[in-house]
Amino acid sequence: MVLRAHLAIAASGVLFGTTFAVVQDAVRDAEPVPFLAVRFLIGALALAPFARRAPRQPGRVRAGVACGAVLLTGYVLQTVGLQYTTPPISALVTYLLVVIVPVLSAVLLRRFPSRPVLAGVVLATVGLFLLTGDRTGLGLGWGEALTLGCAFAFAVHIILLSEWSPRFETTAFTATQMAVAGAASLVPGLFLGGYAFPLRVWLAALYTGITVSALAFALQIWGQRQVGPTRTSLLLMLEPVAAAALGYVTGDALGLVAAAGAVLILAGVAVAEVPAVEHPEAVDDS
Repeated sequence: MVLRAHLAIAASGVLFGTTFAVVQDAVRDAEPVPFLAVRFLIGALALAPFARRAPRQPGRVRAGVACGAVLLTGYVLQTVGLQYTTPPISALVTYLLVVIVPVLSAVLLRRFPSRPVLAGVVLATVGLFLLTGDRTGLGLGWGEALTLGCAFAFAVHIILLSEWSPRFETTAFTATQMAVAGAASLVPGLFLGGYAFPLRVWLAALYTGITVSALAFALQIWGQRQVGPTRTSLLLMLEPVAAAALGYVTGDALGLVAAAGAVLILAGVAVAEVPAVEHPEAVDDS
């Protein structure tokens, strides 16, 4: 069960990684808030038939509202930030959360990562800078500042999921978050660009709504029943690796430094995951 939980989060990271370029392309023709409203509501609708079968659980709506609000905050900051920066920079700044999460986890939850996990975080963070650094020219502009706020919001979301995901049925909890995020942005979206999207934006919303807002988040939430917040953030580092690999397939060739960064991220994940594979019953999953 522990190994499957880790694989579920890894799979969610790969799915997340397919969306950076898709979203950046979509927000060239649509404003971020209405796009996110449609995306999240599509995700909620995709999960609704499964969520309806879930038993009533006290506190689920309240937890879903809190997680949905934090999630929406992160995505608004990231999506608006993508209008002022590039996908590699966005991936780099977003995944500074791998450093933020263990700090928040230690301060708020008194949960301290094990040595293998800390070693994996260090390797993956260095790898992230190498993966994106030769293509970014990173500086703290408006887009980077917004995306840094996104990283903090996503880190808080991971912490909240670690506390609440074991208590609630996965599809209903995920659908609640998506519905909250979509409903909260639906009316503002009318005044911030409206919903007269071209076809390719609707297709992007459909893809991200089903693949990420429904499937990937459900996998992450299910996986976090067994996996601690720091290890979760580390496994999600597969997102920028997947984004880089997809870019390579579509013609955005990786240089040697970037390729070395991708290898370091994978090595960091491997270092942290070896104890979970060899001794799943004894691993410290913080």
